[in-house]
Amino acid sequence: MISPRAAAAAAMNRANHTKRTAATARPTRTDIAWSEPFCSEGANCFRLGRGADGRAHIGTTGSAAYVSDSVDALRALISAVKAGAADHLLA
Repeated sequence: MISPRAAAAAAMNRANHTKRTAATARPTRTDIAWSEPFCSEGANCFRLGRGADGRAHIGTTGSAAYVSDSVDALRALISAVKAGAADHLLA
């Protein structure tokens, strides 16, 4: 079993790679069913979606950019963030 911290690190690495290549590798998709945005304190609003192909997507409102991965990988990332594994990114 992979630790939540390792799962978060792997998901973040995939997300960083996807973000670097998203502008050139992927056209804007219209087949993603986005949920209502979740907005935390301040102006940080995130949206979660699911494509017709079953993949999960997370992005920010006001931007066409998003990160795609399996539902399990994004679930592990969100769980790790909630558990405090990404608190070092907030410093």
